[in-house]
Amino acid sequence: MSEKIDTSKLIGAIRSAIHSDKSFVGLHEPVFQGREKEYVVDCLETGWVSSVGKYVDRFEQMLAEYTGSVRAIAVVNGTAALHIGLLISGVRPGDEVICPSLSFVATTNAITYCGAIPHFVDVDEITLGIDWGKLDSYLSEIVRMEGKRCYNKVTGRPISAVVPMHTFGHPVQLDKLAEVCSKYGLELIEDAAESLGSFYQGKHTGTFGKVSAISFNGNKIMTTGGGGAILVQDEELGKWAKHITTTAKVPHRWEFIHDQVGYNYRLPNINAALGCAQLEQLPYFLERKRNLAEQYRKNLQGIDGVTFFSEPPESRSNYWLNTLILNAETQNERDHVLEQLNDNGLMSRPAWTLLHKLAMYQECPRMELNTSDKLSKRMINIPSSSFLGGLE
Repeated sequence: MSEKIDTSKLIGAIRSAIHSDKSFVGLHEPVFQGREKEYVVDCLETGWVSSVGKYVDRFEQMLAEYTGSVRAIAVVNGTAALHIGLLISGVRPGDEVICPSLSFVATTNAITYCGAIPHFVDVDEITLGIDWGKLDSYLSEIVRMEGKRCYNKVTGRPISAVVPMHTFGHPVQLDKLAEVCSKYGLELIEDAAESLGSFYQGKHTGTFGKVSAISFNGNKIMTTGGGGAILVQDEELGKWAKHITTTAKVPHRWEFIHDQVGYNYRLPNINAALGCAQLEQLPYFLERKRNLAEQYRKNLQGIDGVTFFSEPPESRSNYWLNTLILNAETQNERDHVLEQLNDNGLMSRPAWTLLHKLAMYQECPRMELNTSDKLSKRMINIPSSSFLGGLE
């Protein structure tokens, strides 16, 4: 017999943590209290609103400096960033690319854009990301090595990369995962869309492999409206990424010469202007969000059947989306809890539908996904905007 969650007590605990009596509290809303208007108006007054301008250059430089990357390339969204990251890392049509089934659909869409095939692996309950131990054991059973190339013995296809996703901003165990990638000759390409401002062992996520992707969608920790960025740790890869995301146009005063297939993935200057102002405030946003997470942790300790998910060991998380994990005995209460929270003005949502269950990805190769399946039935995201809670 399943247990019941006291939803009235849960709602009270959440309300107390967020310090808000608004009738509706969104899941994650942007905050504009810096120089956003000044920078955007500057774009309007100077006419530099489109694909080139000083704010694009400034934004890329600020991102590279903050994350410790060799270079950052601003693009239209996080999916485009991951698409290009996969391409310049050598992912080719017919390759298999390892990724978690517990992720947003952009991860697999970007893999598919390359003509590659997602290969789903399980996650762990410590990080909510790829379980490196299970992955190592699984690969030892299903792959054969031909020189430095890794092949799936079942399908015969090459496996070229591993794409971990830092779920809700919490870093996976990147050092261990990097060791597994090295062992099997796989590229490590981080889907760091949700983890700007998150660190693992003192190093920013998105910098453990040669390439990674970040998102600046309106619901992320900071926003450019739409937008994303490719982080690279190799100067030549950075040049190539910049070139093919700007239609592969060879510089010339008037001629239109394009030397390869390129993509019009350029981030407009007006969006980059917004990003510069947001990035200036990122330390403040992070402080507020970590404080909110701590208040949630304290307030929810007395709620039976529910656990607040805290950052994994050796990590400093941005706590992008705060997450409740229902106990196994209360998992059948998930939809009731969601209904009660949303009916009471607290926007909440479950985790994404597992990717291997979506129609277009059901035939993709996969390992046993027991932990992913269990977690997907037990997770609830609750209001996480940086203006919520009170700094103590």
